[in-house]
Amino acid sequence: MAGHEFSEPADRKRKRLADPASAAELRAVEQTRSPCDPAFRHGVVVGFDGSTSSERALAYAIGMARRSGSGLIIVHVANRLPTTVWAGCEPPVFVDVPDHRTEVLGLELACADYLAEVPWILVERGGDICHELEEVGREYSADAIVVGSTHGIVGRIFGSVAGRLAKRAQRPVVVIP
Repeated sequence: MAGHEFSEPADRKRKRLADPASAAELRAVEQTRSPCDPAFRHGVVVGFDGSTSSERALAYAIGMARRSGSGLIIVHVANRLPTTVWAGCEPPVFVDVPDHRTEVLGLELACADYLAEVPWILVERGGDICHELEEVGREYSADAIVVGSTHGIVGRIFGSVAGRLAKRAQRPVVVIP
């Protein structure tokens, strides 16, 4: 069983929440629909971006999900960075640049034989990686969040995703080297 879920970017939700009428509509919609697929409740959340460390984390998460008999929630946090567009004498406009990497990752995962061992779903989010992984973990009542370790200068300067997530998460975080 495989699936794919695209959620609305957090910045669009914030814009809609500014309007009281749309905020009421959003609450009504959220109350009538299930926040997630119940087949994946108490599953294993894994952050995946196609890097070598995230592939190791995915392999470990597959083993965890198989041993516990639960589903696997693969999360890709898309890079939706604001970009300035300037057209002549008009003032600059900020737009979101979509990340099409999720579609590519979804196709790669759908063709992967090793994922046939467990039921899985791919969830795309936009925003802060730590916040989105913890949010997905909360929505699915995940038993654990699995992430790969960050190697490089960016992780040393800004702090690794694994380190920040381990400090703030409300559930076990497994960091795979």
